Amino acid sequence: MLFWIFAAVLTAAVLLLIVPPLLRSAGSAPDREDFDREVYRDQLDELERDRARGLINEAQAEAAKAEIGRRMLATVEKGDAETAAPTTTRSARVLAMLLALVLPVGALAVYGTYGSPDLPAQPLASRNLEQERGGPPKTVLAAMDKLKAQLAENPGDLQGWLILGQAYAKMGRNADAADALRHAVALNKDDVELQGLFGETLVSANDGMVPEEAALAFDAVLAKEPKDPRARFFAALARFQAGDQKGALERWSTLLAESPADAPWVPVLRDQIREAAVALNLDPATVTPQPLPAASKDAGPVAGQAGQGQNGQGQDEMIRGMVSSLAAKLDANPSDVDGWLKLARSYGVLGEPAQALDAARKARERAPERADVQVAYANAVLQTQPRNETPKPLPEEATGALRQALKAEPENKDALWLLGLDAMMSGRKDEAATHWGKLIAQFKPSDPEYTLLKGRLDALKAGG
Repeated sequence: MLFWIFAAVLTAAVLLLIVPPLLRSAGSAPDREDFDREVYRDQLDELERDRARGLINEAQAEAAKAEIGRRMLATVEKGDAETAAPTTTRSARVLAMLLALVLPVGALAVYGTYGSPDLPAQPLASRNLEQERGGPPKTVLAAMDKLKAQLAENPGDLQGWLILGQAYAKMGRNADAADALRHAVALNKDDVELQGLFGETLVSANDGMVPEEAALAFDAVLAKEPKDPRARFFAALARFQAGDQKGALERWSTLLAESPADAPWVPVLRDQIREAAVALNLDPATVTPQPLPAASKDAGPVAGQAGQGQNGQGQDEMIRGMVSSLAAKLDANPSDVDGWLKLARSYGVLGEPAQALDAARKARERAPERADVQVAYANAVLQTQPRNETPKPLPEEATGALRQALKAEPENKDALWLLGLDAMMSGRKDEAATHWGKLIAQFKPSDPEYTLLKGRLDALKAGG
């Protein structure tokens, strides 16, 4: 019964779309020429904007304007011709009545002959939901099942494990892909490309974090290929994530200085160097080297998408794939505070400060009592600020979050440093000395941070 109600409603909707325009008089029809002319006016405005931005030169702009003007003139002539020759509507009314009768009757006749009105609804369990959702065809899944059965009988098939891992990676099942590639690596540890692919897949499976197993894989690559850019990038990323910002910065800077300017990983390297420099309170411009002149051929990617180490795609695309995967997980589980923080950091790497701030804000909404969340939010706010040659106080939105961080964790290093910096730039030297005094007490005289802070404190005492 439900089917017939739905069919009747659908038929009525189709008739409402078709019949009224046929019954409408010719004079009441919308003027297509007016619409076209409005489109051409928009094109002229867009053309002027492109010329103002320098996207096209004067000659190109004038040629395009002439073409658009010719088309506008043609619509005027066509409109005049149609106004002079009105059409009759008698045939349209006849056609409308025929459609209103024939369409429902014809549909019933066709469905009664070829359809199955008495067939019960297909049970959910019997449907191929994976196929309906755009998943792999049944033939592909069947081939993978067959391959897995063969590998169970012959686990020494290196090529089989590699094919299975790459198939899982293309399906987005990075954990399964890593497991398959782990078997392949065990069979051939000397293959540096396989080791790199395995490490890269592990990173994808861990939402951009470099686990110890991946770090070991990249170390194995570097032991044989010290100049491999993918392994060098991820080895430095592992150091950065472990807290060794200085070591990561040195390695990324060296890699950038030895990379062609048109290498696909150069933009990502610049972003990583900037992030490491900010973490070390350094000026990114002074620690970012210039790359080599552009190469005449593609030097290969730092890393492509998981399972596609030789596809020529840049590291930026890999990170975006991981970010999209993480964002989808957070949509399903928005209470994952650490996930929002990770997403904010990822957007920061991609140079998308607005998205980073939104992710950090969601983490803050869910865990305002956590100092690290408040600091991450403050950093995200700072990333959205325009860079100025003259130092300025931090925005109130950032300092407010940093004060909340200190309430939760009075010895928080990031909050103490940034609030001290804000106080110094605002002329509140005593407050800056208080914050930095608490901070320097947490370091040893041999630490580089101690030297930096002592210099700042000495300058404050001297009135600088």
